[in-house]
Amino acid sequence: MPPGSPAPAGHERGAPGGPASGWVVDGVPAGLAEGDGRLVESSDDVSSAPVTARIRRRLRRTPAETVRDNAHMRISARADYAIRAALQLAASQDGGPLKAEAIADAQDIPHKFLESILNDMRRGGLVLSRRGGNGGYRLAKPAESISIADVIRVVDGPLVSVRGVRPPELSYTGPAESLLPLWIALRSNVREILEGVSLADVASARLPARVSALTSTPDAWTNP
Repeated sequence: MPPGSPAPAGHERGAPGGPASGWVVDGVPAGLAEGDGRLVESSDDVSSAPVTARIRRRLRRTPAETVRDNAHMRISARADYAIRAALQLAASQDGGPLKAEAIADAQDIPHKFLESILNDMRRGGLVLSRRGGNGGYRLAKPAESISIADVIRVVDGPLVSVRGVRPPELSYTGPAESLLPLWIALRSNVREILEGVSLADVASARLPARVSALTSTPDAWTNP
């Protein structure tokens, strides 16, 4: 882009001469993914079907299917792709920006899906983008200061919810009353792990000791 030309629609230039000069910085909070923003999502996410078709399938779910989804905790395909893209950027942080195509090829992510994810990450303040032949994407801040939880929240919303509701907003009665502190404890555990691991930790294969310790028993690798 020639000097002095206006920034593309929806983009803003950084301060002249600053480290982010020419980079897009969009601080608008990221919109939540379709649905209730749970970590739990249908396996439709990995389908090659158009997004609108996947949304229709979600809307047609029966109550039994919804309950079944709430019974399992999964990392959605969108969150998995976002984390992998962020890790690819973290590994290239000392080099130049990466094109979306290069990230998609390196991590085997559908390109169109990745573009949508990168847009969410840009709006959430995790990545910067620049157009042009030498453009591409890079992390908006050091990989050490971006947690895995940060990435998931930007593309998927809350880390843990029940029926699309955050645990503190729930209430139970009778013998189910103790479910609330159980869900709070679960969320606390998830937060402790995902907020305590940075992109730099994963990209360098140096997970925190407390996280590595959780994988040390054979049961951790066994599917019940």
